[in-house]
Amino acid sequence: MDDLDAIRRANAAHEGGSLRGVLEKAPERRAEFATTSGIGVRRLYGPADRAEADYLADQGFPGEFPFTRGVQPTMYRGRFWTMRQYAGFGTAEESNRRYRYLLDQGQTGLSVAFDLPTQMGRDSDHAFARGEVGRVGVAIDSLADMETLLAAIPLDRVTTSMTINATASILLALYLAVAEKQGVKWSSVGGTIQNDILKEYVARGTYIYPPRASLRVITDIFAFCAAEVPTWNTISISGYHIREAGSTAVQEIAFTIANGIAYVEAAIAAGLDVDRFAGRLSFFWNVHNDFFEEVAKFRAARRIWARIMRDRFAARDPRSMVLRCHAQTAGSSLTAQQIDNNVVRVTLQALAAVLGGTQSLHTNGRDEALALPTEDSARLALRTQQVIAHESGTADTIDPLAGSYFVESLTDELEKKTLEYLARIDDMGGAVSAIEAGFMQREIQHAAYRYQQEIERRERVIVGVNQFTQERESLPEILKIDPALEERQRRQVAAVREGRDRTRATAALAEVSRRARGEDNLMPAILEAVRAMCTLGEISDAMREIFGEYRPDAIL
Repeated sequence: MDDLDAIRRANAAHEGGSLRGVLEKAPERRAEFATTSGIGVRRLYGPADRAEADYLADQGFPGEFPFTRGVQPTMYRGRFWTMRQYAGFGTAEESNRRYRYLLDQGQTGLSVAFDLPTQMGRDSDHAFARGEVGRVGVAIDSLADMETLLAAIPLDRVTTSMTINATASILLALYLAVAEKQGVKWSSVGGTIQNDILKEYVARGTYIYPPRASLRVITDIFAFCAAEVPTWNTISISGYHIREAGSTAVQEIAFTIANGIAYVEAAIAAGLDVDRFAGRLSFFWNVHNDFFEEVAKFRAARRIWARIMRDRFAARDPRSMVLRCHAQTAGSSLTAQQIDNNVVRVTLQALAAVLGGTQSLHTNGRDEALALPTEDSARLALRTQQVIAHESGTADTIDPLAGSYFVESLTDELEKKTLEYLARIDDMGGAVSAIEAGFMQREIQHAAYRYQQEIERRERVIVGVNQFTQERESLPEILKIDPALEERQRRQVAAVREGRDRTRATAALAEVSRRARGEDNLMPAILEAVRAMCTLGEISDAMREIFGEYRPDAIL
């Protein structure tokens, strides 16, 4: 056992001797070093920095409380993380071709991007949808589109993540209806809906209904899936978009976990037992540029969530305490200048996610600062994961950076600062009240402003942007969406309305409205509506009429 007093004396001698002499001749690059969250980074870390550490209480073993070292006992020695490339554009036919291509290239799960009208509950022929159909994701208006999107994809063998929030209940119903048509039992269907509406009010904006009505829809999904679709992950509580909006790593953890607490509280208030639904909750993290802070972020988040679920919500099933997560490299870190530099950024970010212990991962394409990724860029992004998995050796042992004085200190500091934020949010009445008061939004705005100021003052170097620039750069070929696709999609949704059983569709939409007005679970009615070929916009409108639309106050 090291003698900490002896180590401290030796360190003092080092600082007063060889270090002092070097600093007098050549000062360090900066007077102070810090992570993106403002956590000070000392010159050197050693045993004295971990003097109060309790290994079993704070780190433990993978697959065991508090899950700091990972959520499975064998982690990647058992199987690699799911390589789930996010894709979707134009029509369902085009996206289906891209999905089947990526699966042929070794992708192990689907991740679906939807266009803005689909996210906002508008059909492709709605006036608000003009110019946006198929632009940032695939357009899905009805069961016909979903069948096309998933054609020849075996839903009992491929898991699917759908990045959808306000209309998550409808997209899940469409997915389950396609599974029925494929003859796949719901008990064999696996995947995730993002379904995290609270972060939309904080950071992203694709909400429809007011917060408390949205929570009702979400808890209905929890209850329905607990009974009918037991292997489906009913929510992916997302820090990704909070970070993309400009938050620090601490804010990303704190605000995301605060939202998670709100979902658990809402489900319990709706009468659900915590151990009945909590095991199907999942999280979604950003992976940014500060490599060691990002590794520590995953470890701290798992420990915080495990303790909250055990101590605050009295969960007894260990699965209810596990923070399982998907990760995506930081889109906001990609640059339009010198896009090949993005390959390096994405590789380092992906490696941080793997060392942090993610369960699935998306790696961004090098050209995504300019447009949706081309097929070549998507393949290269996937190959990045495959090289890390098969060639780097980082997946051969579990939590390889554990015990690093620096990483463990960062993990502790991130936990401490996160808990301080959570206490402030609790004092405000919880996440919903904090969002309604604009607290989270203002904190993110201030952090984003500070970060941008650092770039503009060149205190933070972005290679190819504020240093190491080139006067002339050739522009790469980028993916372009054919404008004719929008008109074709408009005709298709009109044909669906014309060809369906109008009486059945009208009755199904009336039942959605009736349930929204009352307390019955919405999911059975939404399922019947999609089977009756009601469109996504019509089903959304049936709930809009009852819940209303959210109009936020200005946040200054």
